[in-house]
Order: sequence, then C-alpha cells, then structure tokens
Amino acid sequence: MWAPYASDPAQSRGRLMPEEESFFRSCFQRDRDRIIHASAFRRLKHKTQVFIEHEGDYYRTRLTHSIEVAQVARTISGSLGLNQELTEAVALAHDLGHPPFGHTGEDALHVLMEPYGGFDHNAQAIRIVTSLERHYAEFDGLNLTWETLEGIAKHNGPVVGDLPWALEAYNKRHDLELHTYASGEAQVAAIADDVAYNHHDLHDGLRAELFSTDELAELPILRDNFAEVDRKYPGLNYYRRRHEALRRFFGVLVEDVIAFAKVRLDEIDPQSASDIRHAGRTVIRFSQPLFDDLKVIRQFLFDRMYRAPTVVEMRRNVTRVVYELFPYFMEHPDQLPKQWRKDVEEVQNEIELARIVCDYVSGMTDRFALQEHARLLGTEPLTDRSPL
Repeated sequence: MWAPYASDPAQSRGRLMPEEESFFRSCFQRDRDRIIHASAFRRLKHKTQVFIEHEGDYYRTRLTHSIEVAQVARTISGSLGLNQELTEAVALAHDLGHPPFGHTGEDALHVLMEPYGGFDHNAQAIRIVTSLERHYAEFDGLNLTWETLEGIAKHNGPVVGDLPWALEAYNKRHDLELHTYASGEAQVAAIADDVAYNHHDLHDGLRAELFSTDELAELPILRDNFAEVDRKYPGLNYYRRRHEALRRFFGVLVEDVIAFAKVRLDEIDPQSASDIRHAGRTVIRFSQPLFDDLKVIRQFLFDRMYRAPTVVEMRRNVTRVVYELFPYFMEHPDQLPKQWRKDVEEVQNEIELARIVCDYVSGMTDRFALQEHARLLGTEPLTDRSPL
C-alpha cells in the first residue's frame, strides 16, 4: 500500500489532451509503456553513456543506463511507499533528450544553439515526449500525465531563472510548476541516476583499464567493500573479487538513500504528494557523510577517466562532428530527411530553422552522426576505440 505522500494515479492532474482511461493499467503505467515504445527510447541503445557506442558490447549505453536507473528507482520507491509506476516512468525517460556523444555532444549543441535559445537535455526530453514523437492519431508526442512530465522536467530540483526555450514553450501551454520541487517519485528517479552512474562508471573504467582494482580499493566506501570481500572469500579470483566489491558498493548507496530518506520523511511528516513538493528541500538524497565520500570518488573518476588523454582527444573529435553537422544542415536544409523538410517549409525565420536542425542532430545516435558526417562532409569515420 502506498504512503500518504505517494502520487495516487486516481488523483492525477491528467493529460493535456484528455483520453479515456484504461481499465487494466493506471495512467502512470500507460506513461511508462508509451516511453518504452517511443522511438527516442530505442535510439538510446546507440547513444553514449561514457564510451562511444562502437567501442565494445560490455560498456553501458544510455539505454542500459536507463534500465539500471529504473531498477534502482523501483527498489527505492517501493521501500519508501511511493508509486513505483510513476517512478519507473520518470527514470526511463530521464535521458531521452541526450544528443549523440553524451555530455560532450550536449555542450557542443548548447554553444551552437546559444543564439537560438540554447540546448538542455532535460528540456529536450520534454520536447520529445510532447512534440517530436509523432505516432498517435490524435496528438503529437506521447501525451503523458502532468506528474510524469513534471518529473522529467524537474527531477533534479526546481527550474528557475532563464528557462531553456523548449521547456519554456511547453510550460506556457501546460504549467508544470517549475518553481517547486518534484514529487517524491521523481526525486527517487534522480537519486537512482546518481547511484547507477557512480557504480557503473567505476565498472566501465576498470574494464577500459583506465585505473586498477588496487586503486579502487583505496577509495572511501570501496575500501571497506573490498576488505569485506577479502574476509569472506579469501583468494577469490580478480574478476569475481572486484564484482563482489562493486555490488556491495552499489548496495551501500541504495541503503543509505533509503535510510536517510526515512529520516527526512519523519522530520517533514508529509501527508500528501504536494507536501513533498513544498518541503523547501530535497527529501530523497544521500546522507552528508556518504555524499562527502562520493565526492572523493567522483574526483577520482574525473582525474583518471573523464579527463584521461584518450578521452580528451575523442571529445575533441566528436565535438568537431557536431560543430560541422549543425551548420551544414543550416546551410543545406534540403539534405534533411523528407519528414523533416516538411517542417522546414513552414519556418518563418532562422531561429525556427535552427531549432528544427537541433531536434534532428540531437536525435542522432553516435553511429549515425559519425556516418552522416563522413557521408556529407567527406571525412573518414572515427574508429578510435577510445572512451568519451
């Protein structure tokens, strides 16, 4: 049974375009299912998490990352009495707006789009699920519930100040109350994202041999995890030892979130989902001691993984790909696919054209962006097996 502060589908604020309700699925379950069946969700299979898609079958992609986030989010949500279906919907959708090449691609698009309203992957996710997915007869987008859209837009906290244009445009049609915190379910999705990438970036970095198991065993939290494994399984082989330590690390993060969230919930004593939104602070988060330890681990990853020379070189290469594709399509919109050229025919100014080009480029997978860059600009595809 849900806690009083859970989001009740029977009390949902509904959809922008009213629909008949399903008799066997809640509105949040339908949101989750629509997200899973979206074209943008499938394309996450070939979008960078940390390593470029072609680098190997064992590294995480945006798709596998999103699935891991959803799994963690359901676990935490269930433990706290929140609505697991809404939590899962937000978790599965949280990275839909990411362009090719991860945060490197996002940084490049933001620079290119600065004269036209900027680029932000959370705002782009809203644009995808409210406009760019065009499969249904009665509406553009997925026509998700207010609660799911709110969670996608502000799972990381209130969105204030200058809004990304895509988010501002939709919010004028359907007020998502961006100044408040999100529901408990969306906050769980956000912290599950942190749990997942803190865990799997360590795993992927080891596989890429950017650092060693012995170096990990000296870091906070992990030091105790490795010591526990060595006590319980003396002489365990290299690969099993590190896997056992990392799964314990994963468990420590999840347990800390649940325990600290319960402390926060006891302090606030929310009696509705609205009480969570208006608590004035994030309710679902790491405890401060664990967060301090994670900062040490994140700094280690920045130094040894994200800023490794091979990473910097690959980032330079893929930044060039985005920097050259965008102006090419601005100058040659006739090279866009047929369904995109129809939208171009209706543009009134350069800003509208730039936003269509941005939608197209940001929707590309890593491999397609590399292939199109090679085809249209006559350059050799990037083949370096280097992390991004």
